[in-house]
Amino acid sequence: MSGPHSIVSGGTGLVGRFIVEALLAAGHRVTVIGRNAPREGLFSGAVAFAPMTLEPTSILTTLFEGADFFVHAAFDHLPGRYRGGEGDDAAGFRRRNLEGSIAMFRAARAAGVARTVFLSTRAVYGPRKPGAMLDETDACRPDTLYGEVKLAAEEALSQLSGDGFSGVSLRVTGVYGPAGTGRSHKWESLFEDYLSGREITPRIATEVHGEDVGSAVRILLTSPAEKIASGLFNVSDLTLDRSELLALVARETGSENPLPPAADRDAVNAMKTERLRALGWAPGGWALLERSVPLLLGRR
Repeated sequence: MSGPHSIVSGGTGLVGRFIVEALLAAGHRVTVIGRNAPREGLFSGAVAFAPMTLEPTSILTTLFEGADFFVHAAFDHLPGRYRGGEGDDAAGFRRRNLEGSIAMFRAARAAGVARTVFLSTRAVYGPRKPGAMLDETDACRPDTLYGEVKLAAEEALSQLSGDGFSGVSLRVTGVYGPAGTGRSHKWESLFEDYLSGREITPRIATEVHGEDVGSAVRILLTSPAEKIASGLFNVSDLTLDRSELLALVARETGSENPLPPAADRDAVNAMKTERLRALGWAPGGWALLERSVPLLLGRR
């Protein structure tokens, strides 16, 4: 089978699954590495699997031999939690997610992998004044261990870049989309609460569909080196109010339950994405959200 060989850590997760699908669609041969093999039918095409944990001492260069690209999407945290995902084991959280990530970057470079894309987060920016945009050139001041660890991993990848190895970090906002058979999507409990008539707390946040994250990864793996020299790219699409999202749910289901009040849109810290768009990235916007809501409700 022809095509580049890409290794994806965390490929069975919500975001990782979209990345694997994007690479399969682009003709890549994909190896997923992680604690558990993908269950049958998770992906639309065949993928290879190699066992891996984020414990630094378990990561070997041989894991990456023969690969062209590495996408690091794995992250060890308490279920459903990123901020605060360390629970009562901050040292283990840092060891696995920072030291483990650095060990993987080093192993990939030593094995001759040409390019690595690291899934980072908007949490690296830390608090900002209400309404301030988040720009890749901003100084970062994370206020959570999650953001600190991701930022330190970004910096380590940047320092390793050079001599035929290039590293790129994607600062990704909240990701939505179907979670795969047998799994819950991020808004499942919100939809259930609304349809059951429970009171909904107002909230507004930035969002991006998993398919658009996969598209961003694919673009950054194959763009000329001089076009990704900055090494940092924001990934965000919509500024979405719960009242807007649940209005789509109401339209699809016929529910007449009251919508929550709109949150303060002017206070949102949206993300600048001009760097990524300049490479040809074009997220799906509102139209993709509208197409997604029926799928998330299990109606199509």
